[in-house]
Amino acid sequence: MKKSVFFGSVTAVALAASGALAAEGDTLKEVKARDVLNCGVNTGLIGFAAPDANGNWSGFDVAFCKAMAAAVLGDATKVKYVPTTGQTRFTALSSGEVDLLARNSTWTFQRDTDLKLDFIGVNYFDGQGFMVRKDLGVSSAKELNGATICIQTGTTTELNLADFFKANGMDYQPVNIDSNAEGEQQYMAGACDAYTTDASGLAATRASFADPENHIILPEIISKEPLGPAVRHGDNNWGDIARWTLYALIAAEEYGVTSANIDELAKSSQNPEVQRLLGTTDDMGKMIGLDAEWAKRAIKAGGNYGEIFAATIGEQTPIGLARGLNAQWTQGGLMYAMPFR
Repeated sequence: MKKSVFFGSVTAVALAASGALAAEGDTLKEVKARDVLNCGVNTGLIGFAAPDANGNWSGFDVAFCKAMAAAVLGDATKVKYVPTTGQTRFTALSSGEVDLLARNSTWTFQRDTDLKLDFIGVNYFDGQGFMVRKDLGVSSAKELNGATICIQTGTTTELNLADFFKANGMDYQPVNIDSNAEGEQQYMAGACDAYTTDASGLAATRASFADPENHIILPEIISKEPLGPAVRHGDNNWGDIARWTLYALIAAEEYGVTSANIDELAKSSQNPEVQRLLGTTDDMGKMIGLDAEWAKRAIKAGGNYGEIFAATIGEQTPIGLARGLNAQWTQGGLMYAMPFR
């Protein structure tokens, strides 16, 4: 018994020291030593991050976790997915429980400064909307005066909702929820007239219903919600790794690099930007503590940004989202990677 207590104590101390090391700014060293990436994700949002019946995670945000693991550890499967709610996600990151937060989180001034998070870029340009049942007979959010509305606590949607109703001289009754799963349950049980969150989240939630055709997403988008992965403030190198992994996925789509042709392009491309991206010239990886092919592995893990979008939340999936603002800048969208040079 004494031995069990002793070793348990040693393990607890080791884990605490490990988390402290990560929190103090040497995340790359910690992740390599652990040989697994701890990635904070949603508790379950179809299309973005959700486990199947066997506990295998997939989705748009999950794909970024895999890309990071491939870049840093050489293996996209070396990820521990840590489910987080709207209230626990930032604490999990700042405490060192997770190395990276990829959980459809909005980049805001307060989160960037007061919470001391570093958002490494935008991976989805979104906006807050409303979903209601068709039989409610509502076609605009401006017809929701006096409605009960399900809303996740600890999110930007709370303030946006209050601002929208105040600006339009309307009243509402909030029904507070902690997770999308609870929101779906309360909404389907009739506890609220409308559910409000990011429009992409509404589309994902509706796709999980047995009768999605009986629910509509109202036309009003009441806010800007630039969603993106985040790391802890103060670990600049880890932030660079995450930022440039995202840029690698976006740049790969721009330059026509896909999971299918990447090996061939690594050998034959005459585009200097592609050569640097894939590590065939100029070892960019050494600048961030990685090898020359880190970006190539990240892209091979799940494809370029466009491939990931199409496979997880695109128009041919149950979520059915169009690229819109998330199209490449060359296609009239806002997706833009910094140059690899």
